Amino acid sequence: QVQLVESGGGLVQAGDSLRLSCAASGGPLRYVMGWFRQGPGKERAFVAAISWSGSSTAYANSVKGRFTISRDNAKNTVYLQMNSLKPEDTAVYLCTAHTNWDTVNAGLSRYWGQGTQVTVSS
Repeated sequence: QVQLVESGGGLVQAGDSLRLSCAASGGPLRYVMGWFRQGPGKERAFVAAISWSGSSTAYANSVKGRFTISRDNAKNTVYLQMNSLKPEDTAVYLCTAHTNWDTVNAGLSRYWGQGTQVTVSS
């Protein structure tokens, strides 16, 4: 059983940066990791994913060029560096994990963190 704990959210102004962290524990940890977000009144949406080795990454078009996903396997932690934040980035950001790349990208894993709130003011 994998446990995922996100941190690093907060209230920032448009144009600012934040770095989110997701610490994983329990079970075999050679997982694909991903970030999703759910804004007010919106469905959960894919943000970014990274393979276990870190050699493969994927991003939603809306964040490409502004967000960077990375991981430190020695710390069992995945990061989401968010730059040039916009008010439309306001959402709860959730971490997910699975051994299968497609499962993570589709948001179909049963392993999710509790989420961390990111609020971007204009």
